Amino acid sequence: METGEAAERFVRVWERAWAVHDVEALLELYAEGCVHRSMPFRAPHRGRAGLAEYLRRSFAQEQVTDVRFSPPVVGRDGVAVAEFRVFAQEGGEASTLAGCVFVRFDGAGLAVETRDYWHTFAGHQEPEGSLFFR
Repeated sequence: METGEAAERFVRVWERAWAVHDVEALLELYAEGCVHRSMPFRAPHRGRAGLAEYLRRSFAQEQVTDVRFSPPVVGRDGVAVAEFRVFAQEGGEASTLAGCVFVRFDGAGLAVETRDYWHTFAGHQEPEGSLFFR
């Protein structure tokens, strides 16, 4: 699968599945031996089982009201990046999470490595300027 096609599928599925916490749909995007880093200084989540545990724990306290992903930017060697913005309620309080995900795909179009960088904001707010870098 071409990287661009894999990246487009990745952001479409993440946008839909995050909104409803569909962990199984998300796991189908990843290779069995994937490595996911949710922040630079946290230990990585290894394999689909490790990723599933992280996602379920992350989704447990979150009620999503809106998820948006940018079109992916495709680079060399199976790598793509996309920005995201999520409006949610956590513990009864509105929150905004904005960040980006870097993904390396294998030849079958599955994510073998992902890295997230994100920030949270109390309340619902779009990032300054345009929603996504284009």
